[in-house]
Amino acid sequence: MNERISIHPRICHGQACVTGTRIPVHQVVRMFAQGDSMEQLLAAFPSLTREDVLACLDYAASLAETAGPASHATLLRTWDNPADDVFNELLTK
Repeated sequence: MNERISIHPRICHGQACVTGTRIPVHQVVRMFAQGDSMEQLLAAFPSLTREDVLACLDYAASLAETAGPASHATLLRTWDNPADDVFNELLTK
């Protein structure tokens, strides 16, 4: 896993977060997927760097690449609102 992404059971209920923050990877990826620019993401989260945002995207891509059919359902249940999630459509194809 990228050193910029960490998972700790006591931080954000064990969700993958940007290391040293309580900013979940899924929140950054979702904002980007919904059309926010890099500049908007960095303005929304001043503690993040461009490299942090890219690490979030890389982490999400790694999950999508390695997830098999059985893990797709598990992955979908980890998102806040799968009904609104662009990944829901991608992962169920």
